[in-house]
Amino acid sequence: MQRHITALLLLMLTLAGCNSNNTSVAKSPEAEPLAQTLYTDKTELFVAYNPLVIGEVSTLAAHLTQLGDIFKPLTDAKVTVSLIVNGKGVRNTATVPKTGGLYVIDLKPSAAGKGTLVVDIQSKNFTDKITIENVVVYANAEAAQKAGHHDEDAGAIAFSKEQAWKIEFATAPAAKQEFHEVIRTNGQLISAPGDEMVIAANADGIVRFSGNKAQAGMAVQQGTPLFVISGDNLTQKNVDSSIRESRATYLKLKADYERASELVKDKIISQREFQTTKLAYDNARNDYNTVSKNYSGKGLGVAAPMSGFISSVSVTDGQFVQAGMPLATVSKNKRLLLRANVSQRYFSKLPGITSANFTLPDGKTYDTSDLNGKVASFGKSAAANSAFIPISFEIDNMGGLISGSTVQVFLKSGAVANALVIPFTAVMEEQGIYYVYVQTGGESFVKREVQLGANDGKNVQIIKGVAEGERVVSKGAYQIKLSAASGAMPAHSHEH
Repeated sequence: MQRHITALLLLMLTLAGCNSNNTSVAKSPEAEPLAQTLYTDKTELFVAYNPLVIGEVSTLAAHLTQLGDIFKPLTDAKVTVSLIVNGKGVRNTATVPKTGGLYVIDLKPSAAGKGTLVVDIQSKNFTDKITIENVVVYANAEAAQKAGHHDEDAGAIAFSKEQAWKIEFATAPAAKQEFHEVIRTNGQLISAPGDEMVIAANADGIVRFSGNKAQAGMAVQQGTPLFVISGDNLTQKNVDSSIRESRATYLKLKADYERASELVKDKIISQREFQTTKLAYDNARNDYNTVSKNYSGKGLGVAAPMSGFISSVSVTDGQFVQAGMPLATVSKNKRLLLRANVSQRYFSKLPGITSANFTLPDGKTYDTSDLNGKVASFGKSAAANSAFIPISFEIDNMGGLISGSTVQVFLKSGAVANALVIPFTAVMEEQGIYYVYVQTGGESFVKREVQLGANDGKNVQIIKGVAEGERVVSKGAYQIKLSAASGAMPAHSHEH
């Protein structure tokens, strides 16, 4: 049992006796305090208390932590502790924590023997129940003192709940599960087909920006004006002059057509001559409608072809452009392609790959299965002058993924049954040796060297060093390392 827990409980015992107004109890100062740590899928309970003696008040310090990606103190709970021995029970409730997630509750057992300690938790977001079996209530303090001594954890590192609650901290159990062989490689996120469109110039001329929408990162709606192409002072390939000429030609041929329509009625001109005039007019009208579409007095407008955001702008304001030249790119950023290059030696495994993990430059790791991902394609041969074969996954962009990002990819191939795995974030490295911090008590941890197998960017297979069910520090391991290096016992803020 940890020295600091012993000191804490002895202090609690003394203060509880001093603060009692109506109850006089005689407790053995040599009785070893007890501590237990239990988990549900919602809560971690670390409870420290004096040995339970019939007729004497015992103070329980219940540290409640809400589980999640990051462990946080449970500060809004109503905590009821019930002790049941031989059909007789006592109960007490705490509605406000003493500090953080620490709830202090007094119990006065009314019967001796083995019983059950039940902790009922009611918070704003959930309810939970934790049961501790085979709790012993002693007939007197001397019996509690003779119950035995618990040895300290050899080399244990003390890290209090108060310290853990102040940082990003979490633990996770080593668990056996189906694990996949992993092919590690590099890749890139790119826009999926149909998710990105290039805006091209629709005429030769000088390009001008429309307002402030034509900037990278700006959101646009379909039809939003982005550019205007005008002839400005150009003497050649002047779009304004071309449109004026097209309009003049159109109007002339329109007048010819209208006149011919009257003449053909009186058979002054032949039907063939009329059809020739009509064809010339139709062509001139179509040409004019095409070149004058989106034209205004300022020039020929260019609008966003779809809703999304501007991912890139290829021109500068005032630049001369030719018809068909890229002006900007609009992206929906809803679907992306994860494209990875695989060594030729893994070619035979490509058909069996159905998913992958990938890690962004900021360290965040995603699973294509969680992003509605699927294999879009994989190469059947290597490209010329390349030793790699491409494989692509199409995924949803749930936010936080940027087209063009370079990523580390973990392709999942054949499954390994009953592999013992822990989160990859739990692994620390020191001079080529890998280790983890294993939780041995509510506030105690030991440094354990481990032998690693494959990792998929999120989890890593453990060959040796950790047993199934043992909990390792998955977030906050570096702070445990600093605590071990300091060699100082943590100061407790428990006040009773």
